Amino acid sequence: MGGVRRTLMLLLVLFGVSSACTGGGGSSTSLAPTDAPSSTSSAPTEAPSTSAVPAPSVPSVSSTRISVEPSGAGSFLVHAVYPQTQSHCKHAHTARFRARYPGALSVKSADDGTLSLVVTLPFERYLEGIAEVPPSWPAAALQAQAIAARSYALAHINWSGEQGAAVQQPICATTSCQVYGGIHVPPTDGIDRWYRAVRDTEGQVLLFDGQPADTVYYSTSNGHTYGNDQVFGSAPLPYLRPVVERDDGASPTSHWRVTIPFPQLATFLSAGGLWPDGAPISSARSAGSNVVVTGRGHSTSIDAGTFRDAVNTWAPCLMPGRYPTGVLPSTIPSGWSVVGSGRSGATVTGRGWGHGVGMVQWGAHGKAKRGWSADRILAYYYGGLAPQTYPEPGTIHVIVATGLASLAVEAPTAGATINGQPFTGGTVRLSGNAGTVTAAP
Repeated sequence: MGGVRRTLMLLLVLFGVSSACTGGGGSSTSLAPTDAPSSTSSAPTEAPSTSAVPAPSVPSVSSTRISVEPSGAGSFLVHAVYPQTQSHCKHAHTARFRARYPGALSVKSADDGTLSLVVTLPFERYLEGIAEVPPSWPAAALQAQAIAARSYALAHINWSGEQGAAVQQPICATTSCQVYGGIHVPPTDGIDRWYRAVRDTEGQVLLFDGQPADTVYYSTSNGHTYGNDQVFGSAPLPYLRPVVERDDGASPTSHWRVTIPFPQLATFLSAGGLWPDGAPISSARSAGSNVVVTGRGHSTSIDAGTFRDAVNTWAPCLMPGRYPTGVLPSTIPSGWSVVGSGRSGATVTGRGWGHGVGMVQWGAHGKAKRGWSADRILAYYYGGLAPQTYPEPGTIHVIVATGLASLAVEAPTAGATINGQPFTGGTVRLSGNAGTVTAAP
C-alpha cells in the first residue's frame, strides 16, 4: 500500500482509500510500514558539531526495552530499516521507511534480534494520523470517516473505560486494523481539512448495545455491500447488513480490466508453484469459484483466490515496470472478477477493491457530493446508527512496525529522554540482540 506515485488518481487511491480490517490502499506519504515497505532515503548520519555549537547529548543505553519520550509536545522523525532478505524479485532492495510520530516511542527486541516499535500518543492525535482518505474530499465524507475510524479503534481495543483513562491493549497501524501514518512527511496538501474533521467530531462514536460498534469500512464496492457473516464468518450484526451502492463510480477501481499475456501468466503461476515450469498456457477461464488453466498437455483447476494471490505476488515482483497496470493498486484488485481468454492472453474483468463490509469510502465521497451529511452517510452503511458522545481514552498504543533490523531516531527541538536519560539533540541509533535493545549515537 504505499510509495507508488504514477498518476494523480493513483495517488488518491493509495493515499486515500484503504480498508479497515482487511485490505485496500494506504497513504502515499508517511505510511505506517507494511510487510514490504516502500524504499525511501537512508537513515541520516549525525550532523557534525562545530566549535560554536555544543555537541548533541545522545546517551548510550542498553536494556530489554527502551522508551524514548519527548520533553515537551515534540515529535520524533524515525528512519527504520528491515533486515536484508534474499529475493527473486527484480529491483529488490532493503526495505526501509521514514515517518514522524508524536508521543512516546517504545522499542523492544525479539529473540532473533529484530525490533518492534510502539507509539503511545493522545487518542485524538492518533486519529489525526489515520491515513485512509484524501483530505480534499468533501467535509461530510471526512467527518464520516473520522467517526468510523474513532468507533473502529475503540471497538478493537475493547474500550469501555472512563474519559481519559489509560488503555493497555494496542492497535496495529496497517490495513489489518486501520492505516496509521503519523505526521505526514512531507506535509500533505490540505491535511488541515482532515484535522478539522477529527476536531469537529471529537467524542462522536457509533454505539451498539452501549459499546463502540465494529465500524469496518473499505474502498470500492461491486454494486452492494455484504453482511459481516458473509465475509468474516462472524455472527451477523444488525448494523453490518448488505446495502445497495450506487455512489462510488468515481473510484478508479469501480470498474477495471487487466490483460495478462499467456507467457507472462505462465511465468507468474509457475513462480507460485501452480503451473509446470516452462509449460505454455493457451487458455485461462473462470469456472465457478475456480480458474481453469490449460495448455499443451496440461490442465489444472486453481481456486480463484489462490490464482489472484499468485498473480498479485509475482507480477509486480518479476515485471515491476508493467504490473500493476494503469491506476490499479494491485494487478487484480479484487475477487469480484471473471477470467476470460483471448487469442494471446487472459483478461480479468472486475469491480471494486476491499473486503466488502461496512462503509464504502468512495460511496461516502459520492453521497457527500450529493449533499448528504456525515450522520446520514453513517446511518446508511451502519444500520441506522447515529453518532453519540462517548468517553475516550487519554492515550492509545499503536504497533507501527515489527521485524525491524535497526532504527534511527532524531531528537525533537525541545529534547527528549531515553530511559530517563536526557537526549537533547542529534540522532540515536537502536539495534537489537536476543531480547536486548542498545541505543547509541
